[in-house]
Amino acid sequence: MIGSINAYSTTQSGGATAFKAASKTEPASGAPENQSTTNTQTSSTQTISTLARQLADSASRAEVRDKTLSRSELADKAKSLLSKISGDSYQANKKTHDSEVPKTDDPELLARAKQATEFVNRSSNNGNEKNPFVGLSREQLANVIYDDSGTYTVNERRAAWMESSKQEEEWSRKVTAQAMDEYNRTGKMTNFFRSVLDHFKDLPAIEQAQYPKNYASDLESKISLDFNYRTHQAEGKSKDPMSLIDELFSQSPKVW
Repeated sequence: MIGSINAYSTTQSGGATAFKAASKTEPASGAPENQSTTNTQTSSTQTISTLARQLADSASRAEVRDKTLSRSELADKAKSLLSKISGDSYQANKKTHDSEVPKTDDPELLARAKQATEFVNRSSNNGNEKNPFVGLSREQLANVIYDDSGTYTVNERRAAWMESSKQEEEWSRKVTAQAMDEYNRTGKMTNFFRSVLDHFKDLPAIEQAQYPKNYASDLESKISLDFNYRTHQAEGKSKDPMSLIDELFSQSPKVW
């Protein structure tokens, strides 16, 4: 995890761009152009390093949580935490969430919290606000979403959740297209089931816990069968491929 955080600190352009916008330093009058560039780069580096430290701390807390709780307890924990950043509970306390300010005088953290609030309030209206967590991995996003230590504001966690949901939806569309292509060419969906299983195994433990207990074993069984659905569909013995895909995806946690 530390390696991925360090990599993000120096190479992830999506998140870096968003934070640079929030922390850009204007050059003093008459300052050389290269000095302005240096100031901007330094400010951006400081911002990303702050996030990297927060993510590292969140990862440590997540590791302890995942080792302490059972699968069912993790699922209950996830449900409770998600209810605070989505649904009726979130909307009922919207004014409080929008006015929440990090307990810090760090301008970078204050700017990111403000950006998150602007994003969650205007993104549905096709605004131009950028999600401050674009560019993070699913694991890093989960470490923000399910961190109730107070490190992040509710709207920051909601923004991270929205980015995670967006990534999940993009992956779903891509893998569905691949599934239909596989089905049309071979009558099978074995590679599709394998892709879904690999995706599931890459998810953080707290997100895996929200799936049915037999989710992985069911996929493994489908893969081992290498079943020709087109042949059986012609014989009236199986469902159409989209029904199978929808049935499988319906077992995943609901996303935004």
